[in-house]
Amino acid sequence: MVSKPSLFFYTTAHVFSSIIKRSSFYHQRQLFYYRTSISDGLLSEALFEMANQGLDVKFKEYDTLLNECIKQRAIIEGQRVHAHMVKTHYQPPVYLRTRLIVFYIKCGLLGDARWVFDEMPERNVVSWTALISGYSQKGHVFEAIHLFVQMFRSGTTPNEFTFATVLTSCTGAFGFHFGRQIHCLLVKSPFESHVYVGSSLLDMYAKAGKVHDARCVFESLPERDVVSCTAIISGYAQQGLDKEALDLFRKLQAEEMSSNYVTYTTVLTALSGLAAVEQGRQLHAHIIRLELPFYAVLQNSLIDMYSKCGKFTYSRTIFNQMSERTVSSWNAMLVGYSKHGMGKEVVELFEMMREENKIKPDGITLLAVLSGCSHGGMEEKGVEIFNDISTGKDRVEVSIEHYGCVVDLLSRAGQVERAFQFIKEMPFQPTAAILGSLLGACWAHLYVDIGEIVANQLLEIEPDNAGTYVILSNMYASAGRWEDARRVRELINGRAMVKESGKSWIGTDLIHETEKDIAKHNGISS
Repeated sequence: MVSKPSLFFYTTAHVFSSIIKRSSFYHQRQLFYYRTSISDGLLSEALFEMANQGLDVKFKEYDTLLNECIKQRAIIEGQRVHAHMVKTHYQPPVYLRTRLIVFYIKCGLLGDARWVFDEMPERNVVSWTALISGYSQKGHVFEAIHLFVQMFRSGTTPNEFTFATVLTSCTGAFGFHFGRQIHCLLVKSPFESHVYVGSSLLDMYAKAGKVHDARCVFESLPERDVVSCTAIISGYAQQGLDKEALDLFRKLQAEEMSSNYVTYTTVLTALSGLAAVEQGRQLHAHIIRLELPFYAVLQNSLIDMYSKCGKFTYSRTIFNQMSERTVSSWNAMLVGYSKHGMGKEVVELFEMMREENKIKPDGITLLAVLSGCSHGGMEEKGVEIFNDISTGKDRVEVSIEHYGCVVDLLSRAGQVERAFQFIKEMPFQPTAAILGSLLGACWAHLYVDIGEIVANQLLEIEPDNAGTYVILSNMYASAGRWEDARRVRELINGRAMVKESGKSWIGTDLIHETEKDIAKHNGISS
């Protein structure tokens, strides 16, 4: 005979059921309050409620708060959430600890992210990948690679995102050597043909100058997306293989490859290197017809392409129409003017940049201005700008290239003694290029004594450079020192040195102009 449950059992069960229901309702209500406050933009109120709840804060509330702190990059608020976990002795699961790592990385606090990671009692592949990504984004190549090795030794199996992330850190001699080893691991894994991993792998080879290897990876991908296609085109362009980059773009276009603004930016870089203005105009018209958004990076590439081709009406119109300019926008125009010897325009645009006072000049800006002044016969203005920008309020970190530009500027102006003194006072050892520039000026303006000193210094750096001997011999001949000229020529013949001949090329397969769309868009008569 089965006995009936007692009244006490029913009463106790009812009480516990009511408590559980009330507790569940309470937490649901609090979670709703958190989400409502955050959706209304009241993160501070949600944090105040967190403090009031104390020990009653659970996983979902912490998750909601942390996600909003990550979204807003709210450093102090996120630190308060973390501090509340510590004070209440809450032991967050792996997921929440990983969200803390992501939060600190997003806020630029990589040291705090590493502390959270080191304190984790257990980690998963997402935790490892998040921290590797943080180091990689900050350019800490060695740390990212070392962390990947630790992960591998810990027994955690990398996934496709881990491989794709660590491959972005495989730059430089050390990084590339390690990247080859990762490629060997990928061959044994199921991720070698993954599109994200493949894109990172071919990008690694391309940046290392191994374009052939990058192309092999690209051809082996079972699927290609816009990222992988853009990466391989960019690889060719970065190595100066502009024609190959353009040919590949045309081939992929024929295969109905999808393109975005980054793809077109890369192709414009290749066209700029080829000075292929006709093809550049066609591509510009194509971009207009597609109604792609004109991001600053795309506009900068258009400015660079037109400027290098000498089409300043187009480049300046695009520059003037930009709603927001970056330092690269200014540099593209300045470099264009500079390469065409338009010193006056370079100085005017540089002064406009400083008056606008929205973007600070950088090292490329200074190089462009100095080069423009050099080719435009404005040596005093160039020296004035160099002195001002290397010590003034818009101070730029000056490198050996900037000093070389000043030497070239003074040498072209015939101020050989001043250039020679400037080299003596430089905080750097002069390079062969700098000494070669001054030696050429010594020959052109017959400063034989200085020329002999410079030639001797140059020959210490490049003892087998036939060009130095030729210039020295020609300088002696111009000064009527025939015996010295003959002696130098005998040295050239005795060492069997040959000066390399200059070369030039010109394209013959130009495409017909198609400017109507551009002219209509920019308001320029074609």
